[in-house]
Amino acid sequence: MHDLIRRILCARVYDVAVETPLDHAPLLSRRLDNHVHIKREDLQPVFSFKLRGAYNKIAALSPSERARGVVAASAGNHAQGVALAASRLDVRATIVMPTTTPSIKVAAVRSFGAEVILSGDSFDEARGEAARLCDQRGAVFVHPYDDLDVIAGQGTVAMEILRQLRGPLDAVFVPVGGGGLIAGVAAYIKYVRPDVRIVGVEPEDAACLAAALRRGAPVTLPTVGLFADGVAVARIGDQPFRIAKDTVDEVVTATTDQICAAIKDIFDDTRSIAEPAGALAVAGMKRWVEDRGARGATLVAIDSGANVNFDRLRHISERAELGEEREAVLAVTIPERPGSFRTFCEALGRRSITEFNYRYADAAEAHVFVGVGLRQGRAERLAVTELLTALGYAVTDLSGDELAKLHIRHMVGGRSPAARDMAPELVYRFEFPERPGALLKFLARLSANWNISMFHYRNHGAAFGRVLVGMQVPEGERAAWFEALDDIGYPWSEETDNPAYRLFLR
Repeated sequence: MHDLIRRILCARVYDVAVETPLDHAPLLSRRLDNHVHIKREDLQPVFSFKLRGAYNKIAALSPSERARGVVAASAGNHAQGVALAASRLDVRATIVMPTTTPSIKVAAVRSFGAEVILSGDSFDEARGEAARLCDQRGAVFVHPYDDLDVIAGQGTVAMEILRQLRGPLDAVFVPVGGGGLIAGVAAYIKYVRPDVRIVGVEPEDAACLAAALRRGAPVTLPTVGLFADGVAVARIGDQPFRIAKDTVDEVVTATTDQICAAIKDIFDDTRSIAEPAGALAVAGMKRWVEDRGARGATLVAIDSGANVNFDRLRHISERAELGEEREAVLAVTIPERPGSFRTFCEALGRRSITEFNYRYADAAEAHVFVGVGLRQGRAERLAVTELLTALGYAVTDLSGDELAKLHIRHMVGGRSPAARDMAPELVYRFEFPERPGALLKFLARLSANWNISMFHYRNHGAAFGRVLVGMQVPEGERAAWFEALDDIGYPWSEETDNPAYRLFLR
């Protein structure tokens, strides 16, 4: 620990990085009844804290190591940090990026003078190519988080926080991917102010530090969600875990909707747009405050970056209201007769209806997909469902149902009597890589005996597309179907029994 603190104190980050402000967040502070501050790492020259660790690592290389050049594997912020750091230190840099990397990020890395090699469909495949290049060229690999010099560079964020906030400080919330940032921040703060709680924040679908702390050693998650791509890491780094297990007090998780709501919170207070990973700490802080009932505490959340594709904002905006619990998404069965919609609206009183999707199905009853505006969050959502149930309506709360929010709301009314007459329909959600040939790869592996009965896709501006597929596979060929899924290799989950599907599409 003493060695790491010395490295942090001696880190050479300010040749290229800037000391970012610690902004008071008045709107969040009032809403949460706490004193909230946001550490603005989105204001770095590459719009992310990653520049600190990358520069410190390359600056620490010997003259002979610099002459060999550096190689990194990254699809985003680390790539830009390495590229800029190398250009300032006149070191040749090669960045291996997956072929699925959005063109805006590739262009940003090239603009700093780095050589970009597109290889593989995933980060792991890109990292394999980077390792091969290091062996071939004798270059130095700059790891995004599992390196003490990188961790020390990130630890300078903590130095600034303690210098900028001299008074009381109760907790610091840190986003966690591979663990480089939280290792550096936790080590320094616990050394100087051991009374301050360090809270790691991870997405619910990529909680590798939480899993490692439960096991007592790093573990590899079988799958990770990709929404917060900056922290979509399946395994915590060995060095970060060695530090974090002794310095991190607790880990909380956040959902996609909570992250989207946090992006809106940061915008409301700072008029800046954080990337999903950048807003993760704010999302975790809000959840922590609610779970603990904290009041009057001084809290700091690190906004780690702002590298978000513009076309992802549509999806973020859609989900922010759900994350703030300002909207409930419900499936409600109403009588199929004139005046039913008016009667239903009267039951809701002065609450606003944010969405109403319906298509005639039969003469007796109608299943409607409805969004209801809320003023009092979760308690009001529960009260609405209880009220409607008491009035005789059949109600299913879909506010936490990914299938409903991603696909069904855009497909209501898409029943097919013809499909029911064929083989039973199996329903699956997939994450297709956003690259040419991804759909063809999927289709080419399917048997001619299988029928696609439903297909829905929406682009969300990420490196993957969310796809809903209905398949009709004869009973005797189900084993072959699962073999095909393994061969295709796209992340999937079965949704055949999902209530939103059964109510609106089956």
